[in-house]
Amino acid sequence: MNYVALKMLTGDRAKYLGLIFAIAFSSFLIAHQSSIFSGIMDRTRSQVKDITDADIWVMDRNTQYFDEINALTDNDLYRVRGVGGAKWAVPLFKGQPRAKAPDGKFRVVILLGLDDATLVGAPRKMILGSAEDLREPDAAIIDEAGYRFFFPNQPLEIGKTLELNDHRARLVGICDASAPFTTFPVLFTRYSQALSYVGRERNLLSFVLVKPESEVPIPELTARITKATGLKAMSTEQFGWATIMYYIRNTGIPVNFGMTVLIALIVGTVVAGQTFYIFTIENLKQFGALKAIGITDRRIVGMILLQALVVGSIGYALGMGMAATFFAIFVRQIATRGIILLPEVMVGTAVIVIFIVIVASLMSIRKVLVLEPAVVFRG
Repeated sequence: MNYVALKMLTGDRAKYLGLIFAIAFSSFLIAHQSSIFSGIMDRTRSQVKDITDADIWVMDRNTQYFDEINALTDNDLYRVRGVGGAKWAVPLFKGQPRAKAPDGKFRVVILLGLDDATLVGAPRKMILGSAEDLREPDAAIIDEAGYRFFFPNQPLEIGKTLELNDHRARLVGICDASAPFTTFPVLFTRYSQALSYVGRERNLLSFVLVKPESEVPIPELTARITKATGLKAMSTEQFGWATIMYYIRNTGIPVNFGMTVLIALIVGTVVAGQTFYIFTIENLKQFGALKAIGITDRRIVGMILLQALVVGSIGYALGMGMAATFFAIFVRQIATRGIILLPEVMVGTAVIVIFIVIVASLMSIRKVLVLEPAVVFRG
């Protein structure tokens, strides 16, 4: 009977291919938009994730996310260091000054000022140079995307210079940093050096990075710091998710991507359901003949579900193939670098495709179940 079901399915090539196309288009659009949305949201916490040395971030109590900061005082750093259970606590500066290349090209950059003594937060993935070179005068490390913006069509090399606030920054290294949400170049330098690159304010300390003692749990130390200092202390994971949730709550990005996924779901369900329904109606006599020779309703339902699952599997495979091809092509582009087809998205899309094919088959199953075998003998 399975062979008969598949022959019935492929008998009308136009409808068969139409069903596959509807599922393929829906699964591609769902996976494509979901992966891009996940990638963009993950970018909002990219600099938080890249700093792997520290487990706890301490900030002003009203700070909501990474990109909007109310500066701390130097005294706050010493107060955090005085909390029991902290192995060390170091300052981190985060700002967005304007950098200018020798040819006059300029752009806002994400500037991270690292503790002069320890260089906690220095980039791990170096392409050229070493993080230790930051100890040299006027030294800075730039991410590869930023280098290619300021020095397009030039080979990667260290020693070039940028100007920030009438101060020289000499590039002693090029790193592979995670793409930020704003796609600005990322620049690393020492904390004391970073303060000279920005306009002077009374307070310039953005965060305090903390490492707990090995026997002290991270949640316990964050609670201690909050209680002792009145500042907000969060683990790296918590701060990253707080940043993501800020953008989800306060921007239109989730709505825009969600509408696209919803449209893909509706189109896939309606088109596949309607096509499958028409396909079933046109084969009522064949189903009637099967019922006339004693095939049970349960077996016929199994045949319809088999047809739906075959179409869904082929359409899903084609959709994932198209999505994977897209990301393989654009994963190295500046605007879309680092955005990939996530395994979780593939699993979620598979579940949605199963839902689509089940709904599509249910729209036609009832017509077959109430079918009288005598329809075979009618004109």
